[in-house]
Amino acid sequence: MTNAAARSNNLFVGIELSKTSWRLAFSDGAKIRQRTLPAGDQAALQQELAWSKQKLGLSADCAVRSCYETGRDGFWVHRLLSGWGIENVVVDAASIETARRGRRAKTDRLDAEKLVRKLMAWAGGEQTVWRIARVPSVEAEAQRRPMRERQRLTGERTAHRARIASLVALHGVRAKLNGRQEFGVVVEQLRDWQGQPLPAQTVVELQRELQRLALVHQQILGLEKQQATALANPQTAAERAAAKLMGLSGVGPISAMLLAVEFFGWRQFRNRREVGALAGLCATPYASGDSAQEQGISKAGNKRVRWVEVELAWSWLRFQPESALTKWFWRRFGLGSSRVRRIGIVALARKLLVALWKYLEWDELPAGAKLRVAR
Repeated sequence: MTNAAARSNNLFVGIELSKTSWRLAFSDGAKIRQRTLPAGDQAALQQELAWSKQKLGLSADCAVRSCYETGRDGFWVHRLLSGWGIENVVVDAASIETARRGRRAKTDRLDAEKLVRKLMAWAGGEQTVWRIARVPSVEAEAQRRPMRERQRLTGERTAHRARIASLVALHGVRAKLNGRQEFGVVVEQLRDWQGQPLPAQTVVELQRELQRLALVHQQILGLEKQQATALANPQTAAERAAAKLMGLSGVGPISAMLLAVEFFGWRQFRNRREVGALAGLCATPYASGDSAQEQGISKAGNKRVRWVEVELAWSWLRFQPESALTKWFWRRFGLGSSRVRRIGIVALARKLLVALWKYLEWDELPAGAKLRVAR
């Protein structure tokens, strides 16, 4: 498609989203018109679309193409625009090139103009101007929430435990407060380094921390119970994928469910390169002139999948000692230092992720891997 054909009787819209207002840049391929409206005002957005068609001399029934960057608003704006018959794309914000000067002008007006110009270039056939984000269905997006909530609650639990340990350490308390033991602590019975009761203010603060810790712990248990029920009786594609991954020895329920809801449950991959790239586990070489070096993995994909896959790789070495992947790791990195093995585990994580994709897609069991023995 040529640029002229792509721009004929088309209204292009670049939307710069923010918390309080939206900046819109409209173009017919030649002129650019910008407007600002309150964030989330759907009626004002429809009115601006109609006015822009008149101002730019376009027909009322002309095709409308729009774009905006990924951010805190998620995908509801995309679903709104698609429901109006607008061809919208959600752009990976990190894929848009920016000026390399030490100081550069950055305003919503400039960002909106850049978006609409790149949208016109993309519609004209320049597919490399940015990267398009894959929009999940409403159901797939909702299925990700419990695992993400559990991850957030786990961080809160760790923070509460660290705070309790810090408070008692201020007074030289030697009591062991970790794991499940915090819930059995009677704060009034704790004694400081002199054998004296803790100050009243510290006792009250510790009690509040223990109450918050107990609440977070109960919420985590509730999510884990919900997850166990889903794995026992899978209903959705993500749950069935998680249950299948659980059949492999060394793959636990949390790893299986996270990989399913974030990755394999709704995404379609064409090849192993897409699998590795989406997890951010692909190499990023740097070669310019006489300089050539590896910069490590890109870390440009789903960070949750990357984290759990590295943890799963360590578990794979333990529970799948006879698999081809484990033998490859020990042959390639086993004689190296701990630093070399940490580098090697990332390579194993990438290979293992591809192997799990093949297992789910074509029932291709990883070479030498064993299935979990049913109890």
